[in-house]
Amino acid sequence: MSDKAVKEFKSLSVAFIVAMTIRWLLFEAYVIPSGSMLPSLLINDHIFVNKFVYGIRVPFTKKYIVEFNDPQRGEVIIFRYPENESIFFVKRLIGVPGDKIEYKDGELFVNGEQVPQEPAKDSWDYDLVTEAALQADKDMFHHYKETLGDHSYSTLVNKIYSPTGAGPLTVPENSYFVMGDNRNNSRDSRFWMYLPKENIIGRASMVWLTCEEKLSFIPFLCDPTTIRWSRMGYFIK
Repeated sequence: MSDKAVKEFKSLSVAFIVAMTIRWLLFEAYVIPSGSMLPSLLINDHIFVNKFVYGIRVPFTKKYIVEFNDPQRGEVIIFRYPENESIFFVKRLIGVPGDKIEYKDGELFVNGEQVPQEPAKDSWDYDLVTEAALQADKDMFHHYKETLGDHSYSTLVNKIYSPTGAGPLTVPENSYFVMGDNRNNSRDSRFWMYLPKENIIGRASMVWLTCEEKLSFIPFLCDPTTIRWSRMGYFIK
C-alpha cells in the first residue's frame, strides 16, 4: 500500500471514529415522520437530538456509565417505542415518576392542578403547518398555548371530537408519561401507558433542515424546492 493510500485510510478512519463518537456521546439526527407533534414539530422536520444531556451510555446498550440530569416535564424527547424497540418515537414528557396524571375533555392535570392553557395569540408555528388535510380543516381545531414546568408550547385539540383521555393514574418509578402535542392524533402513553426510563435516547434540540416534500427518486432527501427556510435553526420548545 502506498504512503498516499495509507494517509487516506488513516484520515477516513479518524473521521469515522470522530463521527461515531459524536453520534454515541453527543448528538444524533432524526426525521419527523408523522403529525403527532403538530404544530410544534412538522412532518419532514430534520432534528438534532441531544444524547449527552441525560448521561453517557455504554455503546449499543441502554446502560448508563454516568447520569447527569433526569428528564423534566415539558421536554420533547426521542425514545424507543416500548412495544417495538426498533421504532423511534418523539413525544412531549408530561409526567415524571410519582406524578399523578389525568387528561380529560382536552384538559391536562398534573398532581391535581390543571396545566395552564390559553388560546394561542402567536400563530407563527401554527401557520407553518402546511399538511393539506389540517390546513383544509383549520377551523376545526383549537390552538392552545400550554405551559408545563419551564416549557411553553402549542397544542392542537379537535373542536368536534374529544381526544382520548387518561387517568387518573400515578407514574411508577423509573417510568414516564408522554403525549403528542396533536392531542387527537398521537399514539402515546394514553394507549400504551408508561415509558421506561431506559428507552429514552435524548432530548430534541433543534430543527436543522425541514421541507414539504422529499425527492421521489431519493426518498430520504429533501426536495430543495420545498425547503421551509424560515424554520431552519428553530430551537424546539
